[in-house]
Amino acid sequence: MPFAEGENIGPYRVVEQLGQGGMATVYKAYHAALDRYVALKVLHPAFHEDPNFIGRFQREARVVAKLEHPNIVPIYDFAEHEKQPYLVMKYIEGKTLKARLTRGPLCAVEVTQVADAVGSALAYAHKQGILHRDIKPSNVLIANDGQMYLADFGLARIAQAGESTLSSDSIMGTPQYISPEQARGDKDLDAGTDIYSFGVMLYEMVVGRVPFSADTPFSIIHDHIYTPLPMPRSVNINVSESVERVLLKALSKERADRYEDALSMVEAFKAAWEEADMPVQGSVLTSPPVPVKQEKEEERADATEVDETAVSEEPKPKKKRSPWLYVAAGVLLVICCIFVFFAWRKNRVAPFVNREPEPPPSQVVDVLPPEEPRSEEPEPPPPRPEGELPPEVLEAQHNADTHPDDPFARLELALVFWDAGMRPPSYENLDHAAELAGDDIDFFLEAGRGFHVRQAWVGSASMYLRVFKILGPGGEVPEEAYNNFHEAVYMTAPSPEFENLARMLDEILKVDEPIGLVALARHAYHNGRQDEGRELLNEVKRLKPDFIEALLLEAEFAMLEERFEVAGEILPALIENPETPAWIRAMAEEFLNHIP
Repeated sequence: MPFAEGENIGPYRVVEQLGQGGMATVYKAYHAALDRYVALKVLHPAFHEDPNFIGRFQREARVVAKLEHPNIVPIYDFAEHEKQPYLVMKYIEGKTLKARLTRGPLCAVEVTQVADAVGSALAYAHKQGILHRDIKPSNVLIANDGQMYLADFGLARIAQAGESTLSSDSIMGTPQYISPEQARGDKDLDAGTDIYSFGVMLYEMVVGRVPFSADTPFSIIHDHIYTPLPMPRSVNINVSESVERVLLKALSKERADRYEDALSMVEAFKAAWEEADMPVQGSVLTSPPVPVKQEKEEERADATEVDETAVSEEPKPKKKRSPWLYVAAGVLLVICCIFVFFAWRKNRVAPFVNREPEPPPSQVVDVLPPEEPRSEEPEPPPPRPEGELPPEVLEAQHNADTHPDDPFARLELALVFWDAGMRPPSYENLDHAAELAGDDIDFFLEAGRGFHVRQAWVGSASMYLRVFKILGPGGEVPEEAYNNFHEAVYMTAPSPEFENLARMLDEILKVDEPIGLVALARHAYHNGRQDEGRELLNEVKRLKPDFIEALLLEAEFAMLEERFEVAGEILPALIENPETPAWIRAMAEEFLNHIP
């Protein structure tokens, strides 16, 4: 139950709500005994379902409350009110770095000040054995007096499962700023994770945009893991070579290649910044406007967002308006709500399903099951007139024709066809490459990964299915392949591509029955057979009660049926669970953000 304005919460009187997110709600409150305002950060009620959470909350709150640094938002107190745990933090008048960036480029001095403040705060926290895990501009506060603070150490540490140390279990960060190891769901996080996210923030301030941005959080996460970093100087020619080198090192995919600590990174950055002949004046590029829905997707995180921090913009004078304006606005709002409600009911799957693009009727693909018999020497797809193909396709086609027995060359051609939007020849070449590869497990791992990062779910699932078959019963499937296979099968279920996946379902059920049943349940539900979908889901829960994908699907069904209380109980548990794969944690957070 939310706190009400004027309500007394312990010694604090609630003044107003500052913001609300998936993990917490923030209030401005007055502490009469000390005659000062504070910020109350109240964690989501769904955490109460975990019987161990309160004990963990108290332990972790004591740890983060000991952080005493001029650039870290201090935590004054922590307590419970009617079984709702909350943190008491310093209330800061000012704005966030994110808000500052939207108003225009930073000057050179401001960039240096941000680097100094955040770097100093991280270096101090890391020495105490504490990671932040969610470095981003909305967690950097700029007070009216110019002092800068790094916020949300508390939530980033508390809202996770199990004991926390410097190398503790990971939680999901914000997609644009997440490190590759965090995106993979690795558990052995260290200071390098924060250094990467800090590097993304510096990249954004200097280059003018974040390195990776896409239509869906999943695409961004995959880019952080697999896609080479866009070279800063290729995006913004004003970036100096010395600054580019610092950013490249900070944003290395491998943690061992990054800076050893935050202070070393800041020193290198400042030296490069100062030696540049013509220093970049902050972010000189302007990103295109982001739709509200996409902005919410991109800003979701386990920590709360801009409007949830202990920061308040300077108050603006209010103008008096005619009461008839409010009456008219109210009528218009009711009409809009009715329209939106029926539109949502008609397309209620849309916010939750990351669909693979549907090929036009003339391009129905035919991905053959892995066990489909082929001739010993499969014929390659027929050549096409050179004038009809893009240059990159022609180059890949020439390479594949020059190396007819190389499955990797044929795989590259399949991927290039996919990137060019030519789905049938992509799948044709993928099948051809798979036949050439035989039982080369490394090939199928690479092929599955290549199609997976493109969200080509059927192609990815078919390649990972080969890995299961090659390893045989009891074989140890690599964790990445296992998680990617499950994501591909899950994401295909409600889409038009399911017809192609269905041809492999017998084999999927043989090697991994639970995920096969989940796919059937999700497909049935999204195609008007809700009762059948629930029955299949119950069968999965009987077969494997702790199956994470089944819990996600149960939450999805609850969301679609507007049983938000049920979804609100399941989703935080998924987010907290250290065994939850990154893609499920991302979907759970997205669902949670849609709960009214």
